Amino acid sequence: MASSHDLIIIGGGPGGYVAALRAAQLGLNVACVEAEKTLGGTCVRVGCIPSKALLESSAHYHAAQHTLAAHGVKVSGVALELATLLKRKDSVVRQNTAGIDYLFKKNKVTRYLGRGRLAGAGKVTVEGAEGTRELSAEHIIIATGSVVASLRGVELDGDRIGGSTEALSYPEVPQHLVVIGAGVIGLELGSVWQRLGAKVTVLEYQDRILPGMDAELAAEAKKVLAKQGLEFRLGVKVTAARREGDGCVVQYEGGEPLRCDRVLCAVGRAPNTQDLGLEVAGVKLDARGRVEVDEHFRTSAPKIYAIGDVIRGPMLAHKAEDEGVACVELIAKGWGHVNYDAIPSVVYTHPEIACVGKSEEELKQAGVPYKAGSFPFSANGRARAIGSTEGKVKILAHAETDRVLGVHIIGPAAGDLIAECVAAMEFGASSEDIARTCHAHPTLAEVVKEAALAVDGRALHL
Repeated sequence: MASSHDLIIIGGGPGGYVAALRAAQLGLNVACVEAEKTLGGTCVRVGCIPSKALLESSAHYHAAQHTLAAHGVKVSGVALELATLLKRKDSVVRQNTAGIDYLFKKNKVTRYLGRGRLAGAGKVTVEGAEGTRELSAEHIIIATGSVVASLRGVELDGDRIGGSTEALSYPEVPQHLVVIGAGVIGLELGSVWQRLGAKVTVLEYQDRILPGMDAELAAEAKKVLAKQGLEFRLGVKVTAARREGDGCVVQYEGGEPLRCDRVLCAVGRAPNTQDLGLEVAGVKLDARGRVEVDEHFRTSAPKIYAIGDVIRGPMLAHKAEDEGVACVELIAKGWGHVNYDAIPSVVYTHPEIACVGKSEEELKQAGVPYKAGSFPFSANGRARAIGSTEGKVKILAHAETDRVLGVHIIGPAAGDLIAECVAAMEFGASSEDIARTCHAHPTLAEVVKEAALAVDGRALHL
């Protein structure tokens, strides 16, 4: 039985489901094909949302043990109930996935459960429990997201040696967890289990953590996280990881093999473009396995588009969401736009790390003249009051026009503070604009204002 729609979206993650909702708002008859029973994709089910729930819970546990006493709160007999902590995480995920189901019903988005594949121009097949169904639509969007990247020699078994999905649900706190990869996922989940009592060793091929982020802030983050207890071994090449009984052995060049309870392989993610029927539809991939698109998200096949992790650019949920909205607005209205210079990135460690725009390294490489201003949280009254004074805000502005080119923050609530900077860049603001904007006192946001003042060498409270 065939079903006809105006638009079919393959993938129900942040890019896919947001595109479906916006398309429905614009009056299109929309279908969304998703292989998983619950909507939300990796982000909601086994990524952003559950990891943030674990980070929050582990932070409370760590505070009860180490920092509440300084506030005059005496706590004794602190104990970890890991099963309760994991149950809460699962509950948070269910609330989010149920919310997306509700939004689909409210906006009359048709949902198909099964594996979606392109079957030629305007055709999609859905292979589900009840057989194969054929759908048709004038427009199709590929929004299938990404999968955990593998590393040669690392034998993933879905238990002792696994990726981020397994690290969200360890049945006990590992005595020793080895994390391969010092990127966002490795640092966040490594922080969770370190707070809960595990010894955590992070192995990174490059000579720094957080590749791609501003080098100065990455170096400061390494110092802070090492002080908290994470052990870093940088510039090492992992050659093998295998299970031995109830433990694991990790080998790397230039060092003795590491024995541990569990291994988290966090070397990045790869576009999920396998078994989608791309060849049948004439959709081309680039050298990195991503779907090739033009500036309007159009693939090499007419009226087939792609967004999110399957195309070029950072693999971020909010980037996929903005692309989904822009793509369906292009389809329905003829225009849509994403400003790739104003997409923030956040690492939810403690303290948080957030950035938007260009780093100093990128500006130097491009030969762009710039001025930098920074201000530490240690000089901020609100940061002192909450007992979180590590880190700084750094603002980079064009040396001639003063237009803000990049902002980099490590400190409390960095993920929230970056929003002001993203908005400023979206409107083409100068550092002077931020500096002359009145910020409430006492707030952490005053550090942003002071950093903007520092671009011109006139920070007030330092």
